[in-house]
Amino acid sequence: MQPIDESNAPHRDDDASLPTFDAEQPPPQVGFKLGPNGFLASTVAFGTGIGLGFSHGSTKAAFRFRAENAHRFPTSPAGWYQYHKSKNYVSMVGGLKDGIKLGTKLSVGVMGFSFLEEIINQARHGNRDFLSTVTAGLTFSGIYSLFARHDVYTAARTAKLGLKLSLAYGLAQDALAVAKGHKPRYLAWVTDRFRGRD
Repeated sequence: MQPIDESNAPHRDDDASLPTFDAEQPPPQVGFKLGPNGFLASTVAFGTGIGLGFSHGSTKAAFRFRAENAHRFPTSPAGWYQYHKSKNYVSMVGGLKDGIKLGTKLSVGVMGFSFLEEIINQARHGNRDFLSTVTAGLTFSGIYSLFARHDVYTAARTAKLGLKLSLAYGLAQDALAVAKGHKPRYLAWVTDRFRGRD
């Protein structure tokens, strides 16, 4: 069969042309970008988790070492030196383990929260304000309570804490956006309403 030449075909008004893409303009993909803020928040959360986990883990490991060796305290200066040296080593290792563990948990949690917030922003057609942050906070607290198998009262307290933190974080983001000259849509709506009354 010979190929059909459509160049001489009559043009119709309802003909729809499909968009073409080249190497410089790839086709659009469904995806969500966290942006630098999400990765920065995740890094800060990881550092905070390491600090808190190291403080708690080192103290816990030191108490455990003292309890395990309470029946065999040293009797010489050299023995006490070795005792404190071993206790400091055990305390440091325990602090590092708990710090990395807690830092990883906080980092993954913040990354998941930022991902949920970006999904909600995209679902609201790019409307970024505290409502998306509060919705993401409540959703994340519900998912956390589900995986942690909290009872009803603990889940309610977790949701309340998530609401408070996400509301404060969302309003802080809106204030920063206003300071940069990007007014959220609800603030623009309120401003227009007050101007209309005048």
